[in-house]
Amino acid sequence: MYWVSFMNNQKQQKPTLTGQRFKTRKRDEKERFDPTQFQESIVQGLNQTGSDLEAVAKFLDASGAKLDYRRYAETLFDILVAGGMLAPGGTLSDDMTRTEFCLFTANEDLETMQAYAQVFNKLIRRYKYLEKGFEEEIKKLLLFLKGFDESERNKLAMLAGILLANGNISASILNSLYNENLVKEGVSAAFAVKLFKSWIYEKDINCVACSLRKVGMDNRLMELFPANKRSAEHFSKYFTDAGLKELADFARNQLSIGARKELQKELHEQMARGDPQREIIAYTREEMKKAGLSEQAMISIIWSSVMSCVEWNKKEELVTEQAIKHLKQYSPLLKAFTSQGQSEISLLVKVQEYCYDNIHFMKAFQKIVVLLYKADVLSEEAILKWYSEGQQNKGKGMFLEQMKKFVEWLKNAEEESESEEDEAD
Repeated sequence: MYWVSFMNNQKQQKPTLTGQRFKTRKRDEKERFDPTQFQESIVQGLNQTGSDLEAVAKFLDASGAKLDYRRYAETLFDILVAGGMLAPGGTLSDDMTRTEFCLFTANEDLETMQAYAQVFNKLIRRYKYLEKGFEEEIKKLLLFLKGFDESERNKLAMLAGILLANGNISASILNSLYNENLVKEGVSAAFAVKLFKSWIYEKDINCVACSLRKVGMDNRLMELFPANKRSAEHFSKYFTDAGLKELADFARNQLSIGARKELQKELHEQMARGDPQREIIAYTREEMKKAGLSEQAMISIIWSSVMSCVEWNKKEELVTEQAIKHLKQYSPLLKAFTSQGQSEISLLVKVQEYCYDNIHFMKAFQKIVVLLYKADVLSEEAILKWYSEGQQNKGKGMFLEQMKKFVEWLKNAEEESESEEDEAD
């Protein structure tokens, strides 16, 4: 009887006890997931640690076990960067607790920014799930740049450059800088100067270039400027004057590569249509000037276009005859862009490389060179210079052997000419 009475009492108490535990847990969770409570906890901790960034890193490491970083990652990063939660546009929310110990109130120098980068690095390494949220935060902050003062933008730019160098964030964050309003007011370009300076200081231009290529940003740097200033000349002057000649040279090279690809594609189409060569020459000269390409670069593009616009015979004994006929047709185009000795050498090297890379053309090299000589595309000086010092390693021995008799003939002809001139004197 006693046992039954005891069990009945337990059953009557159980709902009450369970209910109490449930209410307590709900109350705890409400405090734990309350944004205001979260912000106050972080701000209080930062105020206690002050400007000691080692202490800040330890505080953040320990707080992750008590506070829900996963849900309030944006709030956490807002506080660490700006001192409080940011409203749309980049202003601090008036009704929220703030701290004076944050990135925006720190000293504006590279050493301090490197120390802050370490704080973020340690935090993300400890709590890997923050990685994505952190990158999204940086993208958001870049869109808010107009809401920050110049010093705050400079600090954020230096920090972003260091984080990019360390691999904490992807170069895809640069997408935010292509915002129309930021570009129009010159904010994007000014921010990019500080960012790339710290990035290149930490690494080098080759590492920067590699990161940009990975996310397809290597060909978009011109977009940091409004459409009316989007030229190689303006970009080069702006970044060279800012002390970033390496970046200016890289952008010019990328622009040149893009222009070359487009130009080669267009030349191929013009030749396939059978456009008159005088029109092709005029178009090519105009594009060459527009893209700032040298004649040496241009003759390489033309050669590639000429050789790619025909389907070659697979039989070695027939392909040489086909090549001679085809190149004879386009010799005026080749001649128009070999007015300099170095351009002739560049063409000879391209011919050598092509004949080596395409097995059916290996025995055609000498006949192609002779044709181009007879068509006044190549001079005897260029051929002799190539023979003595200008050739590439590809098939060097074989091609030198092919050219031996013709080079001897050129030398003898040159000696006879000099002898005749001496007699005339």
